[in-house]
Amino acid sequence: MKNHKASFVLFFLFFSFLLPLPLKAGAPTEQVRGTVDKVLAILQDPSLKSKDKTKERRQQLRQVISARFDFTEMAKRSLGQQWQRRTAEEQAEFVKLFTDLLEDAYVSKMESYNGEKVLYTRENQDSDSVEVDTKIATKKGEEYSINYKLHQSKGEWKVYDVVIENVSLVNNYRSQFNRILANSSFNDLVQRIKEKQLNAAGTKGKS
Repeated sequence: MKNHKASFVLFFLFFSFLLPLPLKAGAPTEQVRGTVDKVLAILQDPSLKSKDKTKERRQQLRQVISARFDFTEMAKRSLGQQWQRRTAEEQAEFVKLFTDLLEDAYVSKMESYNGEKVLYTRENQDSDSVEVDTKIATKKGEEYSINYKLHQSKGEWKVYDVVIENVSLVNNYRSQFNRILANSSFNDLVQRIKEKQLNAAGTKGKS
């Protein structure tokens, strides 16, 4: 399930909101900025920088992340039509696996942030959703467009998809999952995700 664009999305998912807010920034941008401020505080906390504090630091980062992202909605959209065919228990298991998969990737990428510059280009809001468009400028002079889709949930704006260079993170996962499900069962898909997480954990343990 490797994809370079998805990996790039994970790298910049939070840090694309590091620049000062536009003067007329709406609630979605402001709420995301509040989350990013908490992330930065954790990453810059001297008491959490040592290697023996890695687990504690990542736990705190995961708590902040889960408060801003609607992983249930992301998991549901990523599974597509298969979602309705699953039992409540299967749906709950898939949401947990999908959440762990993305959170682990986000935390890992955030810890390697290296000062990329970000430009806000637009915040486009309709009645129940909003898209925040940004451009990322790397130190090599490259530029990438990253657009964030949010919707309202329990009085807050929650991220439910990220689009980089016109490629949707949710659509990308759905395509991968559909390819697996075309030749395998749902249980096989779940097992592959579990194996991916185990391999990732093993790699971290060796680092």
